[in-house]
Amino acid sequence: MELRSVRRAFGFKSLLVLGAISFIAAASGQAQAQKAPKVQKMKYEVYASGLNAVTAEMQIDLDNPGTYRMIFGAATQGMLASMVPWQGTFESKGWLLQNGHHLPEMHESIASWKQEKEVKTYHYGRDGKFKSIETTYTTKKPKKETPDPALTDNTTDVLSATLDMMKALSKGSECNGYSEIYDGKRRYAMEFQHQRYVMIKPTRYNIYSGPAVECIVEVKPRGGEWHKKPRGWLSIQEQGRERGTMPTVWFAMIGDKNPVAVPVRVRVKTAYGTLFMHLTYYETEGVKLSKKD
Repeated sequence: MELRSVRRAFGFKSLLVLGAISFIAAASGQAQAQKAPKVQKMKYEVYASGLNAVTAEMQIDLDNPGTYRMIFGAATQGMLASMVPWQGTFESKGWLLQNGHHLPEMHESIASWKQEKEVKTYHYGRDGKFKSIETTYTTKKPKKETPDPALTDNTTDVLSATLDMMKALSKGSECNGYSEIYDGKRRYAMEFQHQRYVMIKPTRYNIYSGPAVECIVEVKPRGGEWHKKPRGWLSIQEQGRERGTMPTVWFAMIGDKNPVAVPVRVRVKTAYGTLFMHLTYYETEGVKLSKKD
C-alpha cells in the first residue's frame, strides 16, 4: 500500500472516533446516541537483545465527562528482575478542556526498588498553575515542597502531555507536539516530531496489524538539576542520537471506535543494544486483541 493510501486509512479511522452515532429508535421515534467506548486497556512487553526484560500496562479512562485518568505501570521480570528488582506506577488525572487539552489535577509516580519505595504526588490547580509536590519514603520522613516557579510555571506532567498527542492523532493531526514537563527536580521540553505514515505487520511479539504513524520523541533540558554529562533517559536518548536513531513511537487507532490513538510499538537504541516495546493486549468496548487471538 502506498504511503498516501496509508495516510488516508489512518485519517479515516480517526474520523470514526468523533462523536456518538445517532440513530432512530423504532419504538419511540426519537434520536438517541450510541455511546462510544471510553476506557482503553493495554499490555506491553519490552525486549532487550531478544530477552523479555520488562512488562508494562496502560489504561486510559475518559468515562466521566470533562475528566480523564491515565495509568502506566512497568516492572522488570525474569533474569533482569533478579538483578534489578524495580517496578514503577505513574498516574495522572484531571480535567478535559473544551479545546481538547488535558489539564492535570494530580500526577503521582511510585517507584519501588527492593524494599524501598518512593511516592511523589504533584498537585495542580484548575487555573493550570503548579501548586506543590509531596514525597513519601519507606525509610525517611515525608516532605512537601513548593518549587521555584521558574521550574514549574506553564508545565504539565508526562502522561497528560502524551495523552494530548494521542488525542490529536485520533482527530487526524500529524504527530507534532510540544510540552514542558516538571519531574520534581528538572524542567524539560518533550517534543513529538512526525516522521511518516506506515503499515505495521503482526509478529510473534506484537499483535497489531494496520496503519500507524511514526514519531520521534525528544527531551530537551530547560532548567533544574541537570548534570553536565547526560544521565538517565537523556543519556539513553543521546546514545540513540549517536547511532542515528532517536527514541521512536508508533501510534495507531485500533478498531472503529476509540477515544484516542495508542502506542503499538516503541524503539529505543542504546550503547548496549536496541530495546523494543510491543503491544501484546488491547481491550475496549467491543474490541479485544491478544496473542491468543
